[in-house]
Amino acid sequence: MTANGTTDARGAASDAAPWGARQWALLCVLSGNMLLDAVEVSVVLVALPTIGEAMDMPLLAVQSLMSGFALGFAALLLLGNRIAALCGRRRAYLGAMALFALASVIGGTTDSEAVLVATRVVKGCCAALTAPTGLAIISTAFRDGPQQRKAVSVYSMFGATGFTAGLLLSAVLLESSWRWTLLFPAPLALVLLVFAMRIVPHETGPGGRTPGLKPALLRNGRLLRSAVGAASLNGTYAGLLLLITFQLQQRLGWSPWQSALGLLPACVPLMVTVPFAGRLVARWGADRLIALGALAPFLGCAYFLWSVPTGSYGAAVLPALLLVEAGFVLSFAALNMRATAGVRAAERGSAVPLYQTGVQLGGVVTLPLVALLLTTYQGERPALALITSISAVGLLAALTGPRTSEERE
Repeated sequence: MTANGTTDARGAASDAAPWGARQWALLCVLSGNMLLDAVEVSVVLVALPTIGEAMDMPLLAVQSLMSGFALGFAALLLLGNRIAALCGRRRAYLGAMALFALASVIGGTTDSEAVLVATRVVKGCCAALTAPTGLAIISTAFRDGPQQRKAVSVYSMFGATGFTAGLLLSAVLLESSWRWTLLFPAPLALVLLVFAMRIVPHETGPGGRTPGLKPALLRNGRLLRSAVGAASLNGTYAGLLLLITFQLQQRLGWSPWQSALGLLPACVPLMVTVPFAGRLVARWGADRLIALGALAPFLGCAYFLWSVPTGSYGAAVLPALLLVEAGFVLSFAALNMRATAGVRAAERGSAVPLYQTGVQLGGVVTLPLVALLLTTYQGERPALALITSISAVGLLAALTGPRTSEERE
């Protein structure tokens, strides 16, 4: 009894002990890369109309700068763990960062539309390696329990903050040249790479085995409904932001600065609430939050569809942005948690990439369709009807299927 008590006391003391300088440095580098990946998405969003005009790219082509990144991310997610196992986490992480920097330089200097889109796909592939590998490094560098939960919380908060930072950064960079929105990640990625080479720990060696995709996972109703719900939420969000960006700049004549500020309600609430997401799920339950988180975007899109003739930001755009963002605040963490709930520990290495692939596919599918409808038809109504329908799919997924025991009680 005394021995067990002593061991428990030592474990608790270790969890409560402050991190050393090396742990903080490692977390800052990994979180900085997560921030960079998030910035990479939003900094291009505000710049899309400017890039399209400068390179004479139609909307259907210029949207591929966003959907191409999501496509690359989705395409490599399922293979990311296997690549990290074959090459080693450190080598895969550093190689992806170096390639990310190179693709940024090529994308910011090219005059070829095809090359520009290709660099976005490559950068999405790099992010599909660095994001999960960063989490894997955290899982081994920080003690399981409070230490690790705190590290993951910081890591996630950097990602949520990056999207907000990217919107504002885009407005600043566009005052000089649209090329800087594509070039700026290169020096930042190189700085992170230099520190990562010194800080990211070495492993015992590559060649480890990773679990393959088990057919049983494709029959896991809870995992699949979570993936559909997350894909719907992400697709609704990406499609709506694309539509609103072009509406604000091309139809209402807003500057990039005005557009960036106008889109902040679609990202600041999540950035502020990410540290408390776990407590929110513990208090209200995952299923309840997922249902509310699916209802809010549907109501926001339906309202926008109904009020679009007014065309004003305050009366039509702002309520839709706030309601769609409310969907993220309510259900983002809950969907992640429910996706792997009930999945055996040995299968989670395959379940998480499968879920994240579904999330990215929401944007891959939605963005080109929204651009096509905006190009083919006059006005935003057809595209808004599509976005509303996609949000309805998420609501249907949230309301169907058996509820968990916590919801029945």
